[in-house]
Amino acid sequence: MPHTDSGPSSSTDDTIDMRLRHEEDVARLIDPDSTGPAADDRPDLLDHIAEWGPTSTPLGAFQLVPVRIGRDLRLIARWMNDPSVAAFWELDGPEETTASHLGCQLDGDGRSVPCLGVLDGVPMSYWEVYRADLDPLARYYPARPHDTGIHLLIGRVSDRGRGMGTTLLRAAADLVLEHRPSCTRVVAEPDLRNTPSVAAFLGAGFRFSAEVELPGKRAALMLRDRALRHVL
Repeated sequence: MPHTDSGPSSSTDDTIDMRLRHEEDVARLIDPDSTGPAADDRPDLLDHIAEWGPTSTPLGAFQLVPVRIGRDLRLIARWMNDPSVAAFWELDGPEETTASHLGCQLDGDGRSVPCLGVLDGVPMSYWEVYRADLDPLARYYPARPHDTGIHLLIGRVSDRGRGMGTTLLRAAADLVLEHRPSCTRVVAEPDLRNTPSVAAFLGAGFRFSAEVELPGKRAALMLRDRALRHVL
């Protein structure tokens, strides 16, 4: 039925339109056969993460593999619904919640890339590699050009609490510094309440720089300097 413009739309109409558009976007994200921006059409501000390849760790070969909604959504959503994860990521709930979060990055300007952490061929963690200097985080600390941030979620409960996070964070930071020559620091901002996460970053060669009050959390600003890469 054609729409007839009979004057200014009400706020209710605007809300309905926004909700319908959001539902259509989420449906497109969940459908693995849906169309969307091709990977080659999106800006690349992080030096082609898909081409970085694996790196050796004491745990096995580790690689960051950019997320594909159709392939990876169910797994990532399941991890997000783990209560110990949800307490800090706040992305628990239906798959649409995770799809929307991923889609904002995948359809964005290339400043953040969601990835699976694959260990010896097995997806076991979720990562976000992002341009910290182009992120809202840059308002809260003295950012340098090409500062690169990382977020980490270890998926399986059995993989937590065994020092795995420290090993993987070190490997991921090394990958960033190896493949992003313009980057002099890797940045992280774990929630101060998440003591195991802060300890993992310290063990991976990050240094505590400051406490910062971010929207929704008080964070520990952690920095891994290129100059110290081969000292650690």
